[in-house]
Amino acid sequence: MKLHFTDPALLQSTLASLGIAAVNPGAYSGTQSQALQAVEALQAVYSPIDGQLLAHVQMADEKAYEQVIKQAEAAFLYWKKVPAPQRGEIVRQIGQKLRLYKTELGRLVSLEMGKIYQEGLGEVQEMIDICDFAVGLSRQLYGLTMKSERPDHRMFEQYHPLGTIGIISAFNFPVAVWSWNAMIAAVCGNVCVWKPSEKTPLTAIACQKIVAQVLAEHQLPEGIFNLVIGDARIGEKMSQDPQLPLISATGSTRMGRAVAQNVAARLGRALLELGGNNALIITENAYLEMALRATVFGAVGTCGQRCTTTRRLIVHSQVYDLVKNKLCNIYPQLSIGIRFPKKY
Repeated sequence: MKLHFTDPALLQSTLASLGIAAVNPGAYSGTQSQALQAVEALQAVYSPIDGQLLAHVQMADEKAYEQVIKQAEAAFLYWKKVPAPQRGEIVRQIGQKLRLYKTELGRLVSLEMGKIYQEGLGEVQEMIDICDFAVGLSRQLYGLTMKSERPDHRMFEQYHPLGTIGIISAFNFPVAVWSWNAMIAAVCGNVCVWKPSEKTPLTAIACQKIVAQVLAEHQLPEGIFNLVIGDARIGEKMSQDPQLPLISATGSTRMGRAVAQNVAARLGRALLELGGNNALIITENAYLEMALRATVFGAVGTCGQRCTTTRRLIVHSQVYDLVKNKLCNIYPQLSIGIRFPKKY
């Protein structure tokens, strides 16, 4: 197998362009970082590609978490009163900023998570696309009107934002999953607190700083988009926190069970996107070339770290040996590591 390594000069230019320092705070309430406990919580972040040190992050403690929640609660009182199309305009400009940083952010996704560069770019494009979708949604927050049986009355639906939304994302899609939740929540008048995976904190900090540029340009208050980087204790605290009426969590089934129980115990709402045990079935009449391509991509795409990753093959006995032999020939040709195009 071929092994590709990261280019140190390219690494440093990527980190610098996204505002990633050697040591980075792990809690932000918009444009500002929050005071953190001292150095015992300093975490090194290494690239899974070749083990190269990328940067350090100060993990947030409970005090920093409470500061972020306080800022978010205050910002919600302001943000929910901003007309939805104006909230959509802010999200549109966030999408524009993401377009400007697409190359650098896609590269960082690849460096920190380990997926191939094209998939890193694709993930950033998903963020841009959801911004575009949310902008349109900001002018379509409709509600039904209904006839009443009482004279001089009418009944109607009117959507109200929930408040501060908690987002817990996994390392395999370190930025896209956050954006799916945060941009739609934002145009609906909610504010967000994001806890990324502690394995991929740098991409989260980069996104926070990109969003902060838009917040600063419009002199918006602290607390609309928030970031807290911590271990499982912070995630557990979020799931138990009655100040977060909705928790959206992505990760393992084990994690999802714990989150669901904690949220349900306080009668909160949970959105869960969890891992599976996905099988691909190959029949005796299958078009094998296409089936083999689907098998390999399904198993190793995103380095095998998708919610939908192929984990099992169910193969008809008539083609079993043929499929097995072809897969055994394909796998040694796969490259481990990363190599960016020279033009980037």
